[in-house]
Amino acid sequence: MINKRVAIKIAFLIVFSLFLGLLCRTRGFTGHQSMAVSIFSVSILGTMMFWDFRLAFAFVGTSFLLITKTIDLENFILSSSIEVILFLVGMMVLIGLLKESGFFAWLTTLILRVPRLTARRFTIILSVVSALLACAVDEVTSIIFMVAAVLEICDYFEVNPIPFVIISVLSTNIGSAGTVLGNPIGILIASKAGLTFEDFLLKAFPIMVICLLVTIVMIFYIFRRDIKNLDKQIVAFGANDAFIRLISVPPDRSLMRALFVFGTTLVFIGSHHRLEKFLGLEANTILLVAPLIFAGFVMVWKHDRARKYIEKDVEWWSLLFFMLLFGQAGTLRFTGTTDLIAYKIAALVGHQKDILTAAVLWISAIGSSVLDNVVLVASFIPVIQSFQTIHIDSLWWALLFGGCLGGNITIIGSTANIVAMGILEKERGVHISFVHWLGIGLAVGIVTVCVAMACLLFLPIY
Repeated sequence: MINKRVAIKIAFLIVFSLFLGLLCRTRGFTGHQSMAVSIFSVSILGTMMFWDFRLAFAFVGTSFLLITKTIDLENFILSSSIEVILFLVGMMVLIGLLKESGFFAWLTTLILRVPRLTARRFTIILSVVSALLACAVDEVTSIIFMVAAVLEICDYFEVNPIPFVIISVLSTNIGSAGTVLGNPIGILIASKAGLTFEDFLLKAFPIMVICLLVTIVMIFYIFRRDIKNLDKQIVAFGANDAFIRLISVPPDRSLMRALFVFGTTLVFIGSHHRLEKFLGLEANTILLVAPLIFAGFVMVWKHDRARKYIEKDVEWWSLLFFMLLFGQAGTLRFTGTTDLIAYKIAALVGHQKDILTAAVLWISAIGSSVLDNVVLVASFIPVIQSFQTIHIDSLWWALLFGGCLGGNITIIGSTANIVAMGILEKERGVHISFVHWLGIGLAVGIVTVCVAMACLLFLPIY
């Protein structure tokens, strides 16, 4: 039985869809362009209003686009970014191997066994490890293990875990912008913009580090009372005994082999541009297939676990949603809608690169604070591709940092936020209010976006 509130939301979506389609027609859009905008917007709005049913909206929206001949099947498949989906599948299998080998528990206990521990030192380590781990794997995998470590440590010292969970989440979102591996939007942008792993290390990683350092300074002030309280508890309980209580996972042979496989994969990903030039391959071919090759090797090596890696460790629900969403966003470009939108934006702000860069950065940051950043980036990419008359590299970096840094602004701004809050509620029965998070995230989000904007506008390499 559909309750009144749900019925109102459904009615709103129907009315909104019809209104948006008619509005586009009155603004000079063709019938297919109006249909593309209407269906894509309803898919996004429906995702926001009915998060658990986002895949259903993607299925229905895609079906309407094909039935109405707004896009044909061949071009829809070409727009679905299958290469990005396959890359993520391969990486998820490798992450499954690392989880199974005990890598994350071992890494956490190894790094946290530091001499002369203080609350400030712990905060710095927590922030840096959260950011770097997000760079190496991905934000969701990173935050799952970091929150588990934070809860273990805070339980021992008998301190409130909420501030330190928030610190880890903020750092994770920032760190996810540092490499092509940190966030699904990174590989999506790299594949569409022709950017390499080296490009991310040279241009995205330095900005990420600067944003992280600024955030750590802000954290020291925002959470000064919690950090001071932790210092007292460390003195009272003794730091060295704390880590003995942590689950220690020694680096056994299985873990070393898993690390070798994952490390080799990263080497191929990191050197993909040079390998592609040497072998005469199309750009980003090695980047996209390296995880698949080594994931295939893992499934042969661990053949008795292969089905588990594919069925349990690959997040098919999200990947199907991403694939259909990319196809719907591609429909906007196929129908020429994004060219028209780009023309209107250019008419409003001009073709000046700096103004466009700032506009993309802030729009994507604000949008990512209330909308999944993959959804936002997927819709923005065709628009940026439509700016053919200017040097657009800075726009890609603006989109990346807006999508990642904007996720810190609200509690629903990124997948890492939602996962961390879910673990906190499940394990400790603690709920963080939207307003509580906003008071912290808004300050960090605005400052870091300003830092990223300054770097993009004033550093010559951009």
